[in-house]
Amino acid sequence: MSDQVTALGFEELKATFEATELFEDKTWQLSPYALELDPKAVEEMKAIGLAGLEFHRALEQLYLRSVSGRNLLRNRKLEAPWVAELYDRGKPQELIEFNRSEILRGKMPLVLRPDLLVTDEGFALTEFDSVPGGIGLTGFLNRIYGKGDDQVIGSNDEMLDTFARTVAPADSTGRHPLVAIVVSDDAATYRPEMEWLAEELQKKGKRILCLHPDDLIPLGGGIFYDSDGTPEKIDIIYRFFELYELEGLATANDLMEAVKNEEIEITPPFRSIFEEKLSMALFHHHLLEDYWRESLSRRAFRVLQKLIPRSWILDPQPLPPGAVHVGPKVGGKLMHDWRELFDASQRERDLIIKISGFDSTAEGARSVLYGRDSSREEWQAGIEAAIEHSKTNPYVVQEYRKPVRSKHIVYDEKGEAKERFGRLRLCPYYFFEGDQAELTGVLATFCPADKKIIHGMTDAAMLPCRIGSGE
Repeated sequence: MSDQVTALGFEELKATFEATELFEDKTWQLSPYALELDPKAVEEMKAIGLAGLEFHRALEQLYLRSVSGRNLLRNRKLEAPWVAELYDRGKPQELIEFNRSEILRGKMPLVLRPDLLVTDEGFALTEFDSVPGGIGLTGFLNRIYGKGDDQVIGSNDEMLDTFARTVAPADSTGRHPLVAIVVSDDAATYRPEMEWLAEELQKKGKRILCLHPDDLIPLGGGIFYDSDGTPEKIDIIYRFFELYELEGLATANDLMEAVKNEEIEITPPFRSIFEEKLSMALFHHHLLEDYWRESLSRRAFRVLQKLIPRSWILDPQPLPPGAVHVGPKVGGKLMHDWRELFDASQRERDLIIKISGFDSTAEGARSVLYGRDSSREEWQAGIEAAIEHSKTNPYVVQEYRKPVRSKHIVYDEKGEAKERFGRLRLCPYYFFEGDQAELTGVLATFCPADKKIIHGMTDAAMLPCRIGSGE
């Protein structure tokens, strides 16, 4: 850590967090310093943001061409109707039709957060999250640690200001739209940080509020809320709920109709193709390599090729005799049936199995099974369950990349600062404007070194990041 960085005191940090609870019933470890990143790592993150934008645009094109049966390549025949089948598997028909509608063509998420593990081989992607939590928390941490330190990524309220500029741009007359951040019950843990975000932006003169889905009132084709007894029309909804939750939302069909009738904008758009981990497996699919090379710039292709661990779709459909899965090997041989993974050796089980999306277990690490850390019985039961569930909700198998051990100074429960060993997950936040991907903050999760799967937990430290000197 640079000698010029001022340490934040334990009591000061503790009092600040106690005064503003950003997560419901959640606590984490405190640190006197932001996490320092090498300038080269920050430049690599900026390249990841641009590659992520290209990737999502190419995903849309891949899906729509798959739906319509159009050729994927310019000069060679390649059709892939199976891509749309995988994306649509288990989805309600109304959502499938809306996902394909003309009104959503070209609509991208405005905010994207890749979850990156720091490994010996560089960054490793676990997912692209287009409905990311932590926006308010990261903005809050940037403000605290960025006082007097403009090397904190997102200092000077950059996260808040970019959110307002991107999600709620003023129209040609200078009028600011009315924006509702809608947080569901399933996402209630994140409601305090979204309420803080809305309140802080109101102080900056923005018309942004935080609502529950039950606060939405369909009226005359538009969507309103009760403003002191008077219905007021909402212009933009920033959606903080997953698409699997639509089934439980009374206004789901009204929201889709309001978008179709151009009465409201909803971001991220109701596009399930952007909320599936199977997209990472499609990037590595041997039949689609030429598509990705044609659809992405050389730089984006190289970035993603290095970033995305080898991944495969755990498709339960039986293969013809003599056919094998292009995927992990068991006993040095390719498999004919995914159940052959039962007999994988400890080394061959250095794999992660997880649900692709559209399910509550896709959040956090709830569906994740790490083969090398599981008993033989747990491994077999997990594979069997994944095969069965994949009939209606695809699963993916992914090579595990182990995070390296890092060091950072963290306060203990008595307020004593101690250097600890841990493992890192970095979550950079990008806001998309045109062809730009603006990096506005990086949330670091510094977990104890014995943790195999890194996520928010009480014995982890949640930190903003700063650009180091590179020396």
